[in-house]
Amino acid sequence: MDGATGSTTRAGLRNRLTVMTREIAKFGAVGGAGVLVNIGAFNLVRHVTDLQVVRAGIIATVVAIAFNYVGFRYFTYRERDKTGRTRELTLFLVFSAVGLVIENGVLYTATYAFGWDSPLQSNVFKFIGIGVATLFRFWSYRSWVFKALPVREAVQQAESILVAKGNETSGAPRTGTRGARSSARLR
Repeated sequence: MDGATGSTTRAGLRNRLTVMTREIAKFGAVGGAGVLVNIGAFNLVRHVTDLQVVRAGIIATVVAIAFNYVGFRYFTYRERDKTGRTRELTLFLVFSAVGLVIENGVLYTATYAFGWDSPLQSNVFKFIGIGVATLFRFWSYRSWVFKALPVREAVQQAESILVAKGNETSGAPRTGTRGARSSARLR
C-alpha cells in the first residue's frame, strides 16, 4: 500500500469514527432525556397509584418509548431515510418491545426473585434494566430502524442541494450536462 492509499484509508476511517461518535452523542442525549422521562414516570406512577412495581415500570417504559421515537426521528437520525415511515415505526415498536422486556425483566427478577422491592432498590434495578436494554436498542435502531440512505440517493440529494444553492447565488441556471440533469431532478 502506498502513502496516498494509506492516508486515504486513514481519512475514511477517521471520518467514519467522527460520524459514529456524533451519532452516539446524539443517541445519548435523546436516550438520557428518555431515561429521565422513564424514571420520572415510573416514580410518579408508583407514587400516585397502587400498581405493582413491574406494571408501573411497563407504563413508564411505554411513555419513554413515545418520547424517544420523536427524539430519534427528528434529532438523532433526521438525515436518515424517511421514505418508509410505516416500516420504520413498526420496526421501532418491535425492537422497543424487546427492549421493554429486557428492561422490565431485570426489574421483575430483582423484585420477585430476590425480593428487592424498596423504592431505592426498584429505581436502581429500573436504571440497570434501562442500561442493558439501551445497548440492544442502539444496535437495533441504527441497524434496522433508522437506515442510512443508499449512497446513490445521498449523492443525488447532495447534488440537488448544491445546484439549488448555486442557482440562488448566481440567479441563473447552471449550464452543462451535470447542471441540466440536476436541475431536471429539482422540477
